[in-house]
Amino acid sequence: MRRTLLALALLAAPAGAEEGMWMPSQIPSLAPRLRALGFRGDPAAFADLTGDPMGAIVSLGGCSASFVSPEGLVATNHHCVLSALQQSSTPERNLLEDGYLARTRTEEIWTGPLSRVYVTVSATDVTERISGKLSPRLSDLARQETIERRQKERLAACEKGGLRCRVASFFDGMLWLEIAQLEIRDVRLVYAPPAAVGNFGGETDNWMWPRHSGDFALLRAWVRPDGKPGPHARENVPYRPARWLHVSPEGASPGDFVLVAGYPGKTERLLTYAEVKAELEWAYPRTIRRYRDQLSILERIAKEDPERSIRVSTRIRGLANTMKNREGVLAGVARMAYLERKLAEEGALAAWIEAEPARRAAYGGALPGLDALQAKVARTRERDASFQALHAYQSLLASARTIVRLAEEREKRDIDRDLEYQERNWIRIREAQERLQRSVDLGADRALLKYAVLEAAALPAGQRIDPLDRLAGLAPGMPAGEAARKVDAWLDGVYAGTRLDDRTYRLSLLELRARNLSREKDPLLEVARALAPMDERLRAEEKARAGARSRLAPPYARAAIEKAGGLVSPDANSTLRVTFGTVEGLSPRDGLVYAPQTRLAGILGKHRPGDPEFAVPADVLAAIRAEEARRDGRLRDPALGDVPVNFLSTLDITGGNSGSAVLDGRGRLCGLAFDGLYESVVADFAFVEEARTIAVDSRYLLWTLSEVAKAHHLLEEMGIEPSRAAR
Repeated sequence: MRRTLLALALLAAPAGAEEGMWMPSQIPSLAPRLRALGFRGDPAAFADLTGDPMGAIVSLGGCSASFVSPEGLVATNHHCVLSALQQSSTPERNLLEDGYLARTRTEEIWTGPLSRVYVTVSATDVTERISGKLSPRLSDLARQETIERRQKERLAACEKGGLRCRVASFFDGMLWLEIAQLEIRDVRLVYAPPAAVGNFGGETDNWMWPRHSGDFALLRAWVRPDGKPGPHARENVPYRPARWLHVSPEGASPGDFVLVAGYPGKTERLLTYAEVKAELEWAYPRTIRRYRDQLSILERIAKEDPERSIRVSTRIRGLANTMKNREGVLAGVARMAYLERKLAEEGALAAWIEAEPARRAAYGGALPGLDALQAKVARTRERDASFQALHAYQSLLASARTIVRLAEEREKRDIDRDLEYQERNWIRIREAQERLQRSVDLGADRALLKYAVLEAAALPAGQRIDPLDRLAGLAPGMPAGEAARKVDAWLDGVYAGTRLDDRTYRLSLLELRARNLSREKDPLLEVARALAPMDERLRAEEKARAGARSRLAPPYARAAIEKAGGLVSPDANSTLRVTFGTVEGLSPRDGLVYAPQTRLAGILGKHRPGDPEFAVPADVLAAIRAEEARRDGRLRDPALGDVPVNFLSTLDITGGNSGSAVLDGRGRLCGLAFDGLYESVVADFAFVEEARTIAVDSRYLLWTLSEVAKAHHLLEEMGIEPSRAAR
């Protein structure tokens, strides 16, 4: 790493080092703390992304995972393979409910287009090449376009070797790293337990404790016969990773050191008070309201037909999970008076900056500038958010928007294309549209678009989406009933005429340039075309704001780090990170104590026949009762007198860490992280001492494979003797 990162690493480590999603290069500087907590390996090894253990840690492009055999076997969470299960499910063979086990390699199921295993191989400091020597005379828009062009140039050079690369910002643009990854495109499902194991407790237990979830699954990475990544093909062979983790039959017990390596998605601990206030007082309540309404719509549709239930299942679970998370965050910030604390901290930082002329010169304009930028965003946020909601994820209007934009971008040189629409991403764009087919439901799509249009219909004058008003015949102040009738009549015509739900037609449009696409008169394409000018204008405004922020945020971050006077971890940004702590319970409030472990007996205690969230499958019940009768199983925790299921730890994680390997002090996989506590989800904004991570114990994974699935071939592949797995 260059001077920028080295300067951060040389600062003294704070006492509470459990806080922080650390870059691997920072871990050697934390060696004293790791050793004090019980780590027995070499902390310097974490800086080697291709060595042990980091070479075994992979991303699935939204979840984390790890290699657990020399034959490319990958361990992750059950909820991280839901889309794969959905792809292969039918009402007659519902893998979402029943799970799946491949008894042989030939039975392993391709998880579908867009599935990936990413293996990070290098991280190079490119700060000067991305943000260095930018003329102060550049407009905000030109500044951002220059930064993006430099990113595209770096990506083109990095990917000449066949890798997949990304240029990522750390500390709000203070540091830029070029991250190179091996991209494995043939990913196959090996094992997923039934939903009654993998999602035991459902939404009732989600984010809660005690937990008894078997949230684990196994995939396999496949490559071409020459060992290089390629598309899914029958002649492919299992990938042979240079590194893999050994699965521990000893799991994790209270007081043990544990460490997580994975790809946390996003935290916002470096935001300003004004930015955080907008998130918590406007964005989060809005999300909760909208997702609650949308869940009601989708749950009603899911009850109508088993096939439709499969199609909307993953979206339902995603909405419910996010909604409960946001509710927990708001409860947490109220409980800890977080906004008041954030305001006081920012006031102290401002006073510290003002205390010395050199600081005023270096940092004085950052906070006022960021506040002014946030105030500008707030003026049009209702309109902007409503516009984006029209193109909701996995919707047919979003597909139409992608098709229209791709056709326009094809007319440009690749270096001039928007980063998202460069040729390097065309395979992904196509695969996303292929994968969409399994979740397309015209009724659900129409209902959710109607919801978004009616939201936009309620916008005040001066904040209107004018092209939408013209399409649907809307006007400011129109009574809700009249607006609903007009929207219904308009959408009836749109959905009666669209062919975008047809996979072959939709994919064929991705190959057209703008001139040829203009001949296609599909109603949803017409909507996308009508919205395109406003879409382009809003993107330009967003880029200009990003350019302005790129001037202001780095000095603000540098001031915060300098004032902190210690080693600081950057906010999560879906890059490889390490966090560590101990297995430890919690007393969240007076009279309530969370023990650090749960066990098989707790599953029996929660069992409610006929309840879709708490009904334990018959084979699992039989295996638990047999385990109770045996009382000598190798996977039992002596202190518990039972096989552990889940455990709590002081690990600092967030979304994207799902499926992360939890390592013990010897570097063995002792669990898989899958959730956090409801009481501590506010940690995305500010670390709190009561933050706890929930993980499934490796002993429950091994016990399920041995005693329920009878998957002895997988135990042997992971180096576990089947005859000794549970005895």
